[in-house]
Amino acid sequence: MKYVTRRRLLIGALLLIVWEVFAWSAARLLIVEVPLEHANAIVVLSGSGAFKERAQKAAELYRFGIAPRIILTNDNRQGGWSSAKQRNPFYFERSRDELVKFGARADAIEVLFSPVSSTYDEAVLLENHCKQHSIDSIVVVTSAYHSRRALMTFRRLLPDREVGLVHAGTAIQTPAPATWWLHLSGWRSVPLEYLKLIYYRLYLLRG
Repeated sequence: MKYVTRRRLLIGALLLIVWEVFAWSAARLLIVEVPLEHANAIVVLSGSGAFKERAQKAAELYRFGIAPRIILTNDNRQGGWSSAKQRNPFYFERSRDELVKFGARADAIEVLFSPVSSTYDEAVLLENHCKQHSIDSIVVVTSAYHSRRALMTFRRLLPDREVGLVHAGTAIQTPAPATWWLHLSGWRSVPLEYLKLIYYRLYLLRG
C-alpha cells in the first residue's frame, strides 16, 4: 500500500512538473516585443481588464521620448462608479487619467472615439488615421499575452507604416507566465488567446 501511495505521489509530482513547463512555454510563446527608438505616435490598445498596465507602460515610453503623442482607442466600455466624475467613466477616460498620472501631458493624448470591438478593428481604424495625419511609424502598447496577435495584425493591416510593439509586462494586471494557470484572468488570457490567434491567421488575416 505504501509503495502504491508513493508511486502515485511520484507520478502526480512528475505530471505537475510537465504541466508547469508546458504552461510556462505556452504563455511565453505569446509574448513578443519589437521596440522602436523613435516613432510618430504611441498607440495604446483598448482593454478594460488591463488599462492600468498599458497606460503606465505608454506613459513610460512617452517620458523616455519615444514619441511626442499618445493615441487611445475606444472600446465603448464603461467602468465602475467614479465619485470624482459622479458617473461611470469610459475606459479610455480611465486610461487618459492614468497616462497623465504617470507623466504624460494631457495635450499630447488623442482619443479615437469611433468604437472598436477587436484588435482587427483597432488596426483598421489606426491605418485610416495614419493616412489622414501622415503618421509613418507607431509603437503599439498592449498586454503581454496579446502582443503576438497584435503585432501580427498591425503589421498586416498597416503595411506602409513602421510598426513597433512594447508589451506592458506581467506585474500589474497580467499574471506571470509561470503562474497564469493559477489565476482566473490567466485562463481568460492564455488559452483564449490561442483560439483568437488561430482565428486571425485562418480567417481575418489570410491571403
